[in-house]
Amino acid sequence: MSVETLDAQPRTVSVVSWKTPIIFAVVTVLFSLLPVIVPRPGDATFRFSAGSDLFTLPDLVVPGTATAWICIVILAVVTVVSVVLSRQRRAVPLWLIAVFVVVLVFGFLAWAAAGSSGTLPMVGLLGGALALATPLIFGALGGVIGERAGVVNIAIEAQLLAGAFSAAVVGSLTGTPWAGLIAAMVAGVLVALVLGVFAITYYVDQVIVGVVLNVLVIGVTTFLFRQVLAPNQATMNTVTPFAPIPIPLLGDIPVLGPILFRQTIVVYLMYLVVFAVWFGMYRTRWGLRMRAVGEHPQAADTVGINVARTRYMNVMIAGAIAGMGGAFYTLVSVPRFNPEMTAGAGFIALAAVIFGKWDPIKATLAALLFGFASNLQGVLSVIGSPVPSQFMLMLPYVVTIFAVAGLVGRSRPPAADGDPYIKS
Repeated sequence: MSVETLDAQPRTVSVVSWKTPIIFAVVTVLFSLLPVIVPRPGDATFRFSAGSDLFTLPDLVVPGTATAWICIVILAVVTVVSVVLSRQRRAVPLWLIAVFVVVLVFGFLAWAAAGSSGTLPMVGLLGGALALATPLIFGALGGVIGERAGVVNIAIEAQLLAGAFSAAVVGSLTGTPWAGLIAAMVAGVLVALVLGVFAITYYVDQVIVGVVLNVLVIGVTTFLFRQVLAPNQATMNTVTPFAPIPIPLLGDIPVLGPILFRQTIVVYLMYLVVFAVWFGMYRTRWGLRMRAVGEHPQAADTVGINVARTRYMNVMIAGAIAGMGGAFYTLVSVPRFNPEMTAGAGFIALAAVIFGKWDPIKATLAALLFGFASNLQGVLSVIGSPVPSQFMLMLPYVVTIFAVAGLVGRSRPPAADGDPYIKS
């Protein structure tokens, strides 16, 4: 065979990412230090039933230290499997990452709750995680839509905060939370429209515009709170929140019923929005055009797709969805607006977008993970866990760093994400 023939043959280069096995190994070693340095004698009790379930599930009682060591062994096995897969130039599957996370969480909870006077209320833990994750999910879905269309949405925080403020004011003045929810969506659209004007029409750097919008909305809402809402608390900042609506039969299912089906209308809308975004993105013409302008806007333009109009439309849809997430703060969580009450949730939602590889379902699961990490700090402090409160306060952000650093492997954004399209 000649040299020319060899050169003409296609060559395949496989890129192997060792980030996931390395993170598995580091987390396993760190977790194994807990029962060695701080042994926890006694049992851990997990409670899975609420008072109004169709039938009562028995409590799960496990020896804390022994369960932790069993989980450490399982984590070590999963780590070895991930190393073998990487050596074979194969990607670590998502289900294996899920197994690692579930086993790690169960082992950690068993160790932390061992010998404590309290019982781990799993329904409360998971239900609280869903409540904390709901605005993150709305924000993450808005981020997925915007970035799939080619616009980096750093302004999720601004859209959440503007939605919370508008929902509180309009809901208080009208006396109905439905008007507040609509006002929150409108506020999110207005913030997104400003982002679109500067990023799409005037080609300003999208990251800079997003950061400026975050600072602007924080300043404006804080000023209006002090000058307008605080002096008129009773009339302009006292909202009638949405009441929980239990779904018959489904709400009585043990564990899942109280968590998923005894929620407010905003949470039920979140279920519908997640499905609608996933279905629309992968099964409709709208989704196809959105992904086209985010991957290759010039090719989309050549087949007759108006790139600017498509990006504008999707950025505003993303803003409306993020605004709904902001409404959750003042129409469900706390029936009033407080300055900077989103507390950086928009940036964690942005991390969920990256963690979820710009996919609506994966981004939703990532937001649920962050919500669980946030709620865990409160539950462990109630049962008297030896874990310092400062560590639990930073836990959601540690999870965010690990997620973005590569726990999910290689993440590739849409090819034209952040690039302005100048029609030639």
